[in-house]
Amino acid sequence: MLTFYIFAVLIGLLVINVPVVAAIGLTSVIFFAVLGQGNFLAMLPHRMYFGTTGFTLLAIPFFILAGNLMNTGGITRRIFRFAGAMVGHIPGGLGQVNIVASVIFSGMSGSAVADAAGLGQIEHKAMVDDGYDPVVSASLVAASSVIGPVIPPSIPFVLYGAITGVSVARLFMAGFLPGIIMSLGMMAALAVLAKRRNYPCSACRTPARDAWASFRGAFWALMAPVIIIGGIMTGFFTPTEASVAVCIYAAILGFAYRDLKLRDLPGILFASLHQSVSLLFIIAAANFFGWLIIHQKIPDKIIAGLVALGASQAHVLLIMMGVVLLLGCFIEGNAIFLITLPIFMPVANMFAIDPVNFGVVMTLLIMIGNLTPPVGMCLFAVDCYAKVGILPLSREVLPYLAVIFAVTLLIAFVPDIALFLPRLVMGGM
Repeated sequence: MLTFYIFAVLIGLLVINVPVVAAIGLTSVIFFAVLGQGNFLAMLPHRMYFGTTGFTLLAIPFFILAGNLMNTGGITRRIFRFAGAMVGHIPGGLGQVNIVASVIFSGMSGSAVADAAGLGQIEHKAMVDDGYDPVVSASLVAASSVIGPVIPPSIPFVLYGAITGVSVARLFMAGFLPGIIMSLGMMAALAVLAKRRNYPCSACRTPARDAWASFRGAFWALMAPVIIIGGIMTGFFTPTEASVAVCIYAAILGFAYRDLKLRDLPGILFASLHQSVSLLFIIAAANFFGWLIIHQKIPDKIIAGLVALGASQAHVLLIMMGVVLLLGCFIEGNAIFLITLPIFMPVANMFAIDPVNFGVVMTLLIMIGNLTPPVGMCLFAVDCYAKVGILPLSREVLPYLAVIFAVTLLIAFVPDIALFLPRLVMGGM
C-alpha cells in the first residue's frame, strides 16, 4: 500500500505541473519524513552529490557541448548538403535527405533535441522552400531527430550505463543496428507517403562532380563518428574520453571552416552549461528517490507479485514497456530512466532479460515519448521555429511513430539483432 501512495504522490505532483526535479525530490523527502527516517533526510545532500559524480556521467555535458559546437560551427550545413547529393533524387526528396542527415549527425551529438533544434532548422527551411507543407516538413524533422540517441554516441546510453553499471561501450555497439533499421523503416514509410501525396523530389541524380564536391566539403565532419566509434571499439579511449575528443574535434572544425568565432564561445558554453545543469539536477534528485525505492524494497515486492502470478519473460517485458510508454506521454525521457530503472533492473535480472538489449529497448521507448504530446520534447523543439502547432504535428508524425514502435518490438523480442555487434566486436555475452 505504501508503494501505491509513493507513486500517487509523485504522479499527483507532476499532474499539477510541479517541475520534475521538485516532484521527485519532494516525494522522497515527504515519505522519509512520514516514516520517521530523519537520519536518511540528513543524508540528502550527500546522496544528491554522490548521484552526479560518476566518471561516466562526465560524458553528458561534453556531448551536449559537442552538439552545440557543431550547430554553430557550420558542420550541420555540410552534412545536409552531402546527404542531399546522396538521396535527394529518391521518392521523398528532401525528406529522405532529412533522415540521412540525422543518421550522420547522430554519430556526433547523441541528443535528439540537439538534432531537432540545430540541424532541424536547416532541414525544415530547405523542405518548405522546396514546396513541402510546413506540417509535413516539421513532422519529418521531429521524427528523424530521435535517431540521434539510438545510433552511438548516445546521451541516454551514457545515463543508462551510469545508473545500471552496464558497459556504455557495449550499449553504443548495441544501438547501431537498431538505429539503422529504424532509419531505413522511416525512409520506406516516407517513400510510400511521397508517392501517395506526390511530395517533391529532384528529377535526376546529383552530377558526379557536385556529389564529389559535397563529399569533400563534408569529409572532415563525416570523420567525427568514425573517430568516436573507432576509438571506443579499439579501446583507444573510453566513451567519456570520446565525448571530450569530439568537443575538441568540433571546435577545431568550426574554426577551420571559419564558421565558429571566438565571440561565439561564451554563448555556446553558457547554453551547454544550462542544459547540463538541468539534467544533472534531475539526476541528483532522482538518486535520492532511488534510495527511497530500495529502502522500501519495492523491486522485491514487484518480483514476488509477478512470480506469484506466473508471469513469463515476455509478459514482464510487455508490462515494463507499457509503463514506459505511458510515462513518456507526461514525463521527460531522462527522468523516466531515473524513476523506473531502480525498479526495473532487479525485475529484468530476475527474468533473465539481457541488460544491454533492455537499455536499447528503453531508449527506443523514450524516443517514442519524445514524439508524443503533451510533453514530447522533440515536438516542442521543432515547433519553436516551425510554428505549425503541436496537435497537427502530432498527427502528422504518426506513421513514423508506428515504425519506431515496430522496431522496438522487434528488438525487444529478437535481442540478437542488438547484441550482434557487441558480441562480434567485444566478445562475451
